[in-house]
Amino acid sequence: MIGFVACLTALIAGYFLYGKYLEKVFQPEKTRTTPAFSLRDGVDYVPMPTWKIFLIQFLNIAGLGPIFGAIMGAMYGPVVFLWITLGTIFAGGLHDYFSGMISERYNGESLPELVGRFLGIPVRTFMRFFTIILMVLVGAVFVSGPADILDRISGGIMDVRWWMAIIFCYYIVSTIFPIDKIIGRIYPVFGFALFFMAVGILVTLIPNLDNLPELNRAGLRNLHPEAARLPIFPMMFITVACGAISGFHATQSPLMARCMKNECDGRKVFYGAMVAEGCVALIWAAAGMAFFGGLDKFQFFMSENGNSAAIAVDTISRGWLGKVGGVLALLGVVAAPITSADTAFRSGRLIMSDLFHYDQKKMYKRILLSFPLFAAAFVLLQINFEIIWRYFAWCNQSLAVFTLWAISVYLFREGKNYFIALLPALFMTVVCTTYILTSPEGFRLNNYLSVGIGLAVAICFLVLFFKKNFKNSGFSFKKR
Repeated sequence: MIGFVACLTALIAGYFLYGKYLEKVFQPEKTRTTPAFSLRDGVDYVPMPTWKIFLIQFLNIAGLGPIFGAIMGAMYGPVVFLWITLGTIFAGGLHDYFSGMISERYNGESLPELVGRFLGIPVRTFMRFFTIILMVLVGAVFVSGPADILDRISGGIMDVRWWMAIIFCYYIVSTIFPIDKIIGRIYPVFGFALFFMAVGILVTLIPNLDNLPELNRAGLRNLHPEAARLPIFPMMFITVACGAISGFHATQSPLMARCMKNECDGRKVFYGAMVAEGCVALIWAAAGMAFFGGLDKFQFFMSENGNSAAIAVDTISRGWLGKVGGVLALLGVVAAPITSADTAFRSGRLIMSDLFHYDQKKMYKRILLSFPLFAAAFVLLQINFEIIWRYFAWCNQSLAVFTLWAISVYLFREGKNYFIALLPALFMTVVCTTYILTSPEGFRLNNYLSVGIGLAVAICFLVLFFKKNFKNSGFSFKKR
């Protein structure tokens, strides 16, 4: 109980303390003209109120991730509280704030262009295709899941393929229409509902805090039923992405960077949305352990239900929030992933626009760029859902690695404290390398060997970072 309360307090304090420090490092300019005005096109560059941008950003990055990921992460025990809290404050919040603000400084550039600007042309080329692939994966993942759920809820009124078709039609409309016509009007409502859902769970959680295991020495151990197969490092750090740090967020931040009226709103929009997501993840991780009467009973429930986070979320919502909870649960497991997917397709379109330098003012041009994305997602839907999901999680965190290294270079070149980004970059490099080497869907190497290789890769990246940047800055270790 104490551990949960301390972590929740730390998250809120992190926004005011560390978030303020990051803002001081970046130094936003209140009088600087933002791309929303200088490049206003009525489609993607549209000035919007700060409160609306925050809710859209929150929904875009939160959606399903901090709920399902937190539920799965709770299987490891209270140690997940530490990763959510520290990850959000020192990694995820920094990642989201700087990716959004740097994009804003460079006319709302999409993520691959930003990464390439600081890591070089070969990396930019790779990132363009890698990011587009991730956007398509997000779209495919979040078509199949909601369609299956709607099929079950409707009692088989329509075939699941019809639900997929309906969702796809919505994606097409949302992707090609101006951002303020659909996303700007509907998403703030969904964002508020998702936030209200978390608050409702928190209120009902408070009387049940005694069911939570303490975050003591025993609570720091791997309490997962399959601990031998799923070590905390790196498995938990991949399982809990949204709610700690997620590369997908950096693809969404440029969308809102193109709509900000003032640079000084960046901390509220980017860092604030990440902290809100961290709070949501923390609440749901605690709810999973508390609702069922303790960690053991929660783990038993998950094993009896195929480790389905969706079933756990539905059970908790209905049990604690009643009929209203049922509606909110539907929002969480259907509407939220749909909204995340359509902004993913939108990001994919903008990335392709930057790639081909293709103007997006005409609707037929937006349709032309969007079609390949939807076609690729349709093909992926023919593949087993679980196979797609396995690689999506790793791709997501790998994207965060590239973003953190790009932020480190940006801060170095600007003569600012680059260690705040460099340390998370090193850590996540080790995490992602170790995961792909040791995971069942990877190379299945010994975990200790994988960690060693991961450390070696991180050290190589560190050497390259200093070598390249000191060389470009004219620095030399030789005596003058």
